[in-house]
Amino acid sequence: MGIPAWMWFLIAFIALVTGLALLAVDRAREGSRNRERLRWADLRGWQFAEEDARMVSHWTEGAMGYYRAEAAVNVVAGTTFTSEGRRSVYVFDIEANRQIPASVVAVRCGKAFPVLLELWLASVPFQRSEMPDLLGPAGQRYAFTDDVEAARSVISQLLIDAANELGGDVSVVWMEHDWVLAAVSPNAGPSRLERLLRDVGEIADIIDPAEEDEGGKHVWQDPPEGVRHVDHMHEKPHGDIG
Repeated sequence: MGIPAWMWFLIAFIALVTGLALLAVDRAREGSRNRERLRWADLRGWQFAEEDARMVSHWTEGAMGYYRAEAAVNVVAGTTFTSEGRRSVYVFDIEANRQIPASVVAVRCGKAFPVLLELWLASVPFQRSEMPDLLGPAGQRYAFTDDVEAARSVISQLLIDAANELGGDVSVVWMEHDWVLAAVSPNAGPSRLERLLRDVGEIADIIDPAEEDEGGKHVWQDPPEGVRHVDHMHEKPHGDIG
């Protein structure tokens, strides 16, 4: 005996209601995340933008490539002091397939790191189709790079130790161009993100110690032109993080 037609309509109706409910929950969660990030930016005097699609063309490796990032949303931009001077920073969420798989913090160095270097937790499944070459274990993480020989000469024990201290919720820290970036769980709140910024700033200091000049230590504070974008409705002067 077949299923009555009304039963199929009931099943379809339940599926529709469930889908709408899940969509409403997702939108509420995203709205809460957006408001929290905006309040955080306003509190610190940072800049805020709801979305910046151009950032995914500047950073394409690490978590950006792994999750196939389509846009950067809930973007905060500012500067922070580290032991080697003031540096530019970004905090944003990766958007892929209308989901937020990770949040990213980025700290700028004064010069480009000589190779692409990615340090991944061993627990992360390496499913990326164009993963860089495996260099091998690096402390609690696995190192991947686009130049194995060059990477061996620039990975220090200090760098490995600093990466070990990032925490188990940080799936990857990577050096791309003149930036150090780290991806953390998307439910990380402002206090966790600030701690991570400090930790990533320490890594930036390790790989990019500032040189003394007549005016003191260098100041790295200007975002690259291709990345900088601010929602002028919420624009504020660059502030200090922490």
